[in-house]
Amino acid sequence: MNIGELVPRPTKKEAFRRSRLRFIPDGSGCYVLTSFDGNVLYVGLTKNLKRRMGQHLDNPEKVNATNNGLAVWFSWLECDDLSKVERTWMNIYAQHHGTLPILNKIYSATSS
Repeated sequence: MNIGELVPRPTKKEAFRRSRLRFIPDGSGCYVLTSFDGNVLYVGLTKNLKRRMGQHLDNPEKVNATNNGLAVWFSWLECDDLSKVERTWMNIYAQHHGTLPILNKIYSATSS
């Protein structure tokens, strides 16, 4: 599924690289890791986007290639209702594929 199919759409995007962390805000938001061509690989929420991106960059599972591609973009939407947006994105993905994105294991604790 392409990131353009998410509602609401993420409004900002940076390369999923440590050198780009300085451009990621410290605020809260929902985010998506996508392949070069926009295929959704992971959906998440966080109270600190910069810290969370750094944590993902330290995780070999998130930086290595999957069957659906390599995570190269970190896109996000700063919002107040994090769990609602994350749940909506997960549900949209599940409606298209019948499963969670390849790098998501379970819904986050706050989104159930």
